[in-house]
Amino acid sequence: MDVHDQHPSHNSKQAEVVVIMVPFPCYSHLNQVLQLSCLISSYNIPVHYACSATDVHQAKLYFNGTNRLSFAHIHFHEFPTPPFLSPPPDPDAPCKFPSHLQPSFEATLLLRDPVAQLLHKISPTAKRVVVVHDALMAYVVQDTATIPNIETCSFNPTCTFSSLFDVWQMMGKPFQLDEPQGLPSVEGCYDSELLNFITLQIDFLKSTSGTIINSCRSIEGTYIDLEVQVDKNKQIWAVGPLNTRADNDGKNSNSQHKCLEWLDKQEPKSVLYVSFGTTTSLTNQQIKELAIGLEQSRQKFIWVLRDADKGDIFTGDVKRAEVLPEGYEERLKGVGLVVRDWAPQLEILAHQSTGGFMSHCGWNSCLESITMGVPIVAWPMHSDQPKNAFLLTDILKAGVVVKQWVDLQEGVVASSTIAEAVKKLMASREGEEMRKRAEELGVATRKAVEEGGVSRMELDSFIAHITR
Repeated sequence: MDVHDQHPSHNSKQAEVVVIMVPFPCYSHLNQVLQLSCLISSYNIPVHYACSATDVHQAKLYFNGTNRLSFAHIHFHEFPTPPFLSPPPDPDAPCKFPSHLQPSFEATLLLRDPVAQLLHKISPTAKRVVVVHDALMAYVVQDTATIPNIETCSFNPTCTFSSLFDVWQMMGKPFQLDEPQGLPSVEGCYDSELLNFITLQIDFLKSTSGTIINSCRSIEGTYIDLEVQVDKNKQIWAVGPLNTRADNDGKNSNSQHKCLEWLDKQEPKSVLYVSFGTTTSLTNQQIKELAIGLEQSRQKFIWVLRDADKGDIFTGDVKRAEVLPEGYEERLKGVGLVVRDWAPQLEILAHQSTGGFMSHCGWNSCLESITMGVPIVAWPMHSDQPKNAFLLTDILKAGVVVKQWVDLQEGVVASSTIAEAVKKLMASREGEEMRKRAEELGVATRKAVEEGGVSRMELDSFIAHITR
């Protein structure tokens, strides 16, 4: 039975407001929108989460909330999964951008019709329907303009600092902004397919009544204020981070993963967590250099070594064991743990034994690291990641870059460079300062989402706006 059908108030008269969530079909986006759905639903507002069947399954399976009861009151709408025409990721492709995602942009556009049908079905059931859509789904929800009782809000799942300066640079720096010294150029960050897809969204974003940001004023208040100044016609609600649901001892997992059991046996702050997210595949040569670099650093580590998701997470992961140096795992038993399946990232970062995070600096990973007070070894690959890394290392002083962005584009990072960056974060006085700064940011960020905190107040403001 559909949960809300148990409540006659939703059947006998129109609801005051209903919210429809439309995420972009990529894991980190799906998860953030599901987190936001749970928060909105907690205000007793009917929430519908709409995307393809595969994406609903993925979002539910890897949801990192406290428990799955969080989304028990959300209506899930599963559209037929668009044809995903992608080839498997090429681990030796020269371009860092995940080329296997490119066909998904085209497939995503096919969701426009099923979304429109859903809008027409739900709009008569409420006085006001609010569509909260990922900024990359503005084209897909364009039919909201034809239905009188619907308004839209966009959701920005990326860092305000990055999106602000990326757009500014793409537009040719048309207005005065104080550009931080050493800020990475947008050049080489985006491939043409993604840029075309972003460009397609721009006109349809103009009609939104505001933007919800998965960020927090305690992290980047200066840049959120700048964003408000740049677009004076839009309301902005910085409600993040959306990912604070983990116990500080890392034991809040639905089932105890083997890496958490391994972490339980380690010293506090002694382990480096290594993971490059769900859309990045390192070349075989780079994997070997990373393996040697981790060994040379003489630091303990957990390394999630798996290929990028191929659009359907249920096809099984490619095993990369043969890429590692011969006898590597046996040699490093007790020092390093290589994980080849999905790992509970939030629980790992929250664990008392975790002292650092080597990351591609996707915004989801950055926020999780900041929230848990863990400093970063930044290794950006593409898109918003170079500027996210810059925010963490140069502005927030909560991490170290494995190599400057301009040099990272030149090829394979040597094992000696990797070892040096790891030792700097995990075993130096400078690293201790970064850890202290990260822990301070973690405290401020966790407070922000509590009752009376700045992000909680912005969420309350958004709810007041849609229920006005």
